[in-house]
Amino acid sequence: MQAPQNQQNPRTEYEQRLASRASDVQAFVKESDRFSTWRGFVFLAAVGILLASTLAEILSAQWLFVPAIAFIVLVILHARCIRRLKRARLAEAYYRTALDRLDDKWIDVRPTGEEYYDPQHMYAGDLDLLGRGSLFQLICAARTKLGEETLARWLLGPAETSVIRARQQSVEELRNELDFRETLELLEAETHSEIEQTHLADWVGQPLISIPAPLQWASMITGIFAALSVISWLFSWTGIAPIVVAIIIQVCLLFFVGPQIRELLSQTDEVRDGLPVLSDVLSLIEQREFNSPHLQAIIAALQTDGVPPSKSIAQLRRYIQGLNNCFRNQFSAPLTILLGIPFHYLSAIERWLKRVGPHCPEWLAAVGEFEALCSLAGHAYEHPTDPFPEIVEPTTGPCFEGTSLGHPLIPEHQVVRNDVTLNSQDRLLMISGSNMSGKSTLMRTVGTNFVLALAGAPVRAVSLRVSPMQAGTAMRVQDSLQQGASLFYQSVARLSAVVHLADAPEPVLFLLDEILQGTNSHDRRIGAQSVIETLIERGGIGIVTTHDLALTEITDLFGDKARNVHFEDQLVDGKMTFDYRMRPGVVEHSNALELMKMMGIQLKEVEIDPES
Repeated sequence: MQAPQNQQNPRTEYEQRLASRASDVQAFVKESDRFSTWRGFVFLAAVGILLASTLAEILSAQWLFVPAIAFIVLVILHARCIRRLKRARLAEAYYRTALDRLDDKWIDVRPTGEEYYDPQHMYAGDLDLLGRGSLFQLICAARTKLGEETLARWLLGPAETSVIRARQQSVEELRNELDFRETLELLEAETHSEIEQTHLADWVGQPLISIPAPLQWASMITGIFAALSVISWLFSWTGIAPIVVAIIIQVCLLFFVGPQIRELLSQTDEVRDGLPVLSDVLSLIEQREFNSPHLQAIIAALQTDGVPPSKSIAQLRRYIQGLNNCFRNQFSAPLTILLGIPFHYLSAIERWLKRVGPHCPEWLAAVGEFEALCSLAGHAYEHPTDPFPEIVEPTTGPCFEGTSLGHPLIPEHQVVRNDVTLNSQDRLLMISGSNMSGKSTLMRTVGTNFVLALAGAPVRAVSLRVSPMQAGTAMRVQDSLQQGASLFYQSVARLSAVVHLADAPEPVLFLLDEILQGTNSHDRRIGAQSVIETLIERGGIGIVTTHDLALTEITDLFGDKARNVHFEDQLVDGKMTFDYRMRPGVVEHSNALELMKMMGIQLKEVEIDPES
């Protein structure tokens, strides 16, 4: 699937919207200043009327109602203006950030996703999928933890062919929905890293905290009795004794359910903070109509019991907040306890959990799915030349055929593109080359575009054909003092994990950088050949890089199904330069000694026995 021809120019559109929002800010600032001025005039008028009615006795004090009402109206209108000003400023900041992102100034602006990182994952660390400066940070625009978790899960695990194609259609439909993404971004509900809507899914799955019906009825009857007693006392029909009796009864009833209340308050403390933005996001989704089947399925998942999920979530928030106020608000607590209000909220929350709770996991999954799609759509919009890959059925064999592949984390004006073909006929690329020439970057380019493709996103390429596969990488292998593991041990452990991936029916895309570094050339040759043969025999395709030119002879074992390619450097005016272009064949020279000289290391003449 190629990039659409009617794609807007993101920079031009962002600049126009930024200018419009900046103009709105200036207009609202002027309007706010006018309201402040008028409020000052009204206040002075009230002071004048007060003086005229008290000192000069020219006017009646009743005239104070006029400026009082005018002042209240101005305060209300001014508050609305301030809210619009705040929103305009947020929109202005939003488009400034968007333009910065187009200028590759996006690090530390969005969430890093590092909390989803698993050191044991087969490629997340090697491909910079999560963490500062990661693919996740570049793409993620979710307002909830649900969206963040969903996007991270998509990046960390390839989807099936039908799912990928469905996501592509959805992303394409959402690509130009700038107004919708702006509205989503500018939701007033607070979000930060500690607010997690996922607590709601955990909470509704826990055993229901139920209050015995006799206690609920007793509290309700006592509350009615208390209300009547208060009215009777106010009219001096009875004394205060009935009120005291009602208080004692309510306190005793609360004592019996105290453990359940404390447990419920503890659980809902974690749930409550994530509800406002969840309700707002749900409300936005509910109002839309879509054409792609996948988006329609998301909307359908939210249509249960005839009550919009946003209203149900907002209702739960009110119940939880009300229950908290019954015990934690020193002004309202005495009255609410006297009237038995806590039992009302406990009963309401119990009914909500029975009626709505079973639907919550489905709602939360729909929100996460939709936000992840919006994140991919925003990324697609900002990279209009990046096409959607063609997803090939896995029955035709493993396939990764990319034309002009570039790394999505490298700025467009700096990226160097290369063609990479891996399939049933070309199963192995053995890359040799000098240090810093681009071998590892090419492998990460392949791996990162593979992740984007199987997540349903556009890729940094002119075209890409890819089939669903597993991926296994061994790149950033280091020794570990804490674990007492040497570099070679860590390398073998990582390679073992990649090889075991091939035990599954799905083929493996393997990316192995400097295979088996940390051991001698003889053992490296035997070990590397064994690993590569095993992976290819089990249907895998992949890339291996090496500095050891002896390993390049391994390609002879596979005939036309393996190729040697290389990257090289050039020494120009005493400086080492690289063009990062992949060329056929084995590299003919190394830059290791030249690099040592450039770093100030004096090299000695050493006689080497050619037979050693």
